[in-house]
Order: sequence, then C-alpha cells, then structure tokens
Amino acid sequence: MTAGDNPHRMRSESAFAALCGSNPIPASSGKTNRHRLNRAGDRHANAALWRIVIVRLSCDPRTRDYLARRQADGKTKAEAIRCLKRYVAREVFNAMPSMTVV
Repeated sequence: MTAGDNPHRMRSESAFAALCGSNPIPASSGKTNRHRLNRAGDRHANAALWRIVIVRLSCDPRTRDYLARRQADGKTKAEAIRCLKRYVAREVFNAMPSMTVV
C-alpha cells in the first residue's frame, strides 16, 4: 500500500525506507553518536515494520541473537529495533515486484 500504484518511483531501498519512515537520522549531541528513526513518512508502514520485528523477536531465534549481539555492542533495545526495522524494510523492498517505466 505504501508504494501505491507506482512502485517504480522508488529507485532504491533507501528511498523505500524513507517513505516508510524507517531510515536513520543522526541524533547526536555532545559526546554521543547515535541515530533515530525518521518521524516522517507513512506511519502505517512504519507500524507494520514494527509489528514484523516484534513478532520476529518472539519467534525467530536468529532475530533474538541479533538483538542480543547489538545490545552487547552497547546499543539500547530501541536502537537495535531501529536497525531491525531498516533490515525488514530492505527485505520488503527486495520482495516488491519491480516495474519498469515504459
């Protein structure tokens, strides 16, 4: 639904992530160096990505291992979920049918 009738307008997975509001934006201040999710974009698509991540965390051991690895690297749970949402957005973009402009 986010892509609409013209998915060819999204040339890359980063453009799709920006449309979904799951692209990282620098949110650094002082000595910290971190990112946050974009608050713009399609909030319904962002909520769908969040649901996919939460379900994967409850069912998929690889996703749980990824979360544990990110937290061991010093990221918070919210930051690790942000990374997972971007990963899911990449998977969704690659699964979308590519349409060529005629």
